[in-house]
Amino acid sequence: RDGCVHVKPGIGGSKQSAKESGAIKLCTCEAEDLEHNKGEALKYKLGSIVSILLTGAVGVSLPFLGKKIKALSPENDIFFMIKAFAAGVILATGFIHILPDAFDSLTSPCLGQSPWGNFPFAGFVAMMTAIGTLMMDSFATGFYKRMHFKKSKPVDTTDEEIAEEHDGHVHVHTHATHGHAHGSASPMEDLALSELIRRRIISQVLELGIVVHSVIIGISLGASESPETIKPLMAALSFHQFFEGMGLGGCITQAQFKSTSMAIMATFFSLTTPVGIAIGIGISNIYDENSPTALIVEGIFNAASAGILIYMALVDLLAADFMSPRMQSNLRIQLGANVSLLLGAGCMSFLAKWT
Repeated sequence: RDGCVHVKPGIGGSKQSAKESGAIKLCTCEAEDLEHNKGEALKYKLGSIVSILLTGAVGVSLPFLGKKIKALSPENDIFFMIKAFAAGVILATGFIHILPDAFDSLTSPCLGQSPWGNFPFAGFVAMMTAIGTLMMDSFATGFYKRMHFKKSKPVDTTDEEIAEEHDGHVHVHTHATHGHAHGSASPMEDLALSELIRRRIISQVLELGIVVHSVIIGISLGASESPETIKPLMAALSFHQFFEGMGLGGCITQAQFKSTSMAIMATFFSLTTPVGIAIGIGISNIYDENSPTALIVEGIFNAASAGILIYMALVDLLAADFMSPRMQSNLRIQLGANVSLLLGAGCMSFLAKWT
């Protein structure tokens, strides 16, 4: 899209395939000369909206059926494999698909050399977003835990427990009949609540990262006027949305939100890419993907999204499951999850060339 062509030395000015050895990459700030057919392109765009909406909705909804389908229940061993595959898709999306796009946008010849060519802004934004996600993750978890423990403190301190020693034994007397609460919940209940709070934060931050990227890629697809560009994008994004949806749906299920909240989060995820495509269709006549403003906005948002997805995939999805006692004590689950992770990352890496 940045007008890059490949010229083979010795053949005066003729354009050659990028795969030919010895080719030199020459870049200009011109749009690629693609065959445009607005009528046919619009059909594929509308088809993309339907396809991506359905696959995203099915993917994010499948984990919600865990109570009826045992294989999709978080307590089932197969759930680890499915979640590992989805995490591999999300990780490859960040590393192989989004981050390179961000570098391409922010190093385009359409932008000035200073400052965009003098500093790797895409990598910097991705790094700072990952650090920011870590900080938000930590502060939010700490805040909710402190709020819980404040509510768990004794409401009345006038009654005291009286300990008496008889024959070397300690007897503790409490005033439960007075209706006063003493202390907080049991350590096991506190641990379970802390884990639940963490899972809720994970699901919300993960959805944020996915949504940012989904809107950007949707606008890019909707603004394109080339059927040859849209067709592979439609297939790849449908696959992409399905498995990203499964990963997100698994996190939402484990977070044990209320049914209304789960439905809202699932609907929001399902609609973001189709809405992005609709926006792209609406602005296709005025949208210039090689304009400095479009390149900077797209590059920064893609880099930020990549940072969020890479952090979430590695820390909150993979590390949390792969280091869990259940997986560590079961070699079969461990091997299955590792194979699923590699398959998910490999499939998305292969499809990334089409998107």
